[in-house]
Amino acid sequence: MSLNKVMLIGNVGKEPDVRYIDNGVATATLRLATSTPGYTLPNGTTVPERTEWHSILLWRRLAEIVERYVHTGDKLYIEGQLRTRTYTDKQGKTRYVTEIWAENMEMLSPRANGSTSPQSVPQPQNSVKKQAPEDCPF
Repeated sequence: MSLNKVMLIGNVGKEPDVRYIDNGVATATLRLATSTPGYTLPNGTTVPERTEWHSILLWRRLAEIVERYVHTGDKLYIEGQLRTRTYTDKQGKTRYVTEIWAENMEMLSPRANGSTSPQSVPQPQNSVKKQAPEDCPF
């Protein structure tokens, strides 16, 4: 038996990049920052806060929701699988990319009432399951 599951709670680092591919299928990528608080050891040594940046890939309905409601600074819960892929860059070097393929997302940022911005539009639901094909190359 094996398990490949990632659960993150963090903040969106910049506006998501949403694209539509074959037959209008939406895909979105975003960068999510997670932080571990700093602390001081008993001997007085200070360990600073540590921030990790994660690349998140979302498909179909999740991507459409991201396009409409998710913005820089929003707090998200992301659940998915860790995937690594390789590609060759323009200089011929092999590069490795590690991504989280999101299967579930929950928006955790509170929304202001009475605002007309897209961020405050009522959502049909906060949690949506993934519908991406298992062997999709993106």
